[in-house]
Amino acid sequence: MTDFYFVRHGQTFANAGGLLQGTSDGEETYLNAAGKQQARELREKMDLSFADRFVISPLQRTQQTTEILNVELQRPVAVDERLKEISYGAWDGQEKKKLRESAPEAFETEFDEVSPDYVKFANDGEPFDSVVKRVGEFLADTSELYPDDSIVVVTHGFTIKAAAINVLSLKDYLILPEPDNLRVTLIKVRTRHAYLSYYNR
Repeated sequence: MTDFYFVRHGQTFANAGGLLQGTSDGEETYLNAAGKQQARELREKMDLSFADRFVISPLQRTQQTTEILNVELQRPVAVDERLKEISYGAWDGQEKKKLRESAPEAFETEFDEVSPDYVKFANDGEPFDSVVKRVGEFLADTSELYPDDSIVVVTHGFTIKAAAINVLSLKDYLILPEPDNLRVTLIKVRTRHAYLSYYNR
């Protein structure tokens, strides 16, 4: 009975500048002042003493967020490559507005997010299915490794969305928006089933 508390990293310079980050990991993707404050506010608002451990993405923005959340708790931290953000290939680090202007078919309108069709336009872009699969494997493997733990998973917007899509077995990837910075999503994995308790709270 493993509980996964997914937390999206704090706001970055790239978030504020309207860039599509993907797996970019340069200084523009580091937390800005607002992002660091968001992490401090969550730490003060949410008692994380229940957590047995943190499992996080290898990208710097999640590591910076974890350092703030875990500064007093000092829980063990593990890195899992499967928690990386989706790679937008040639679109990583590009300005979202310009991409939307050049390939409007690659964006949905309701949440103004990239659609699965973006791979037709972005060289070496990672398919949505691939992210859903690797995050599903993370949930299965980690719940087997830590069957009774409560785990804080610090990762990325699309990665968290992919986890929810996996649990809900959704076919339409555009139903859910990506969660906001430092919002929490709870997924509970039990012997036979996984449940989405809440999303983007």
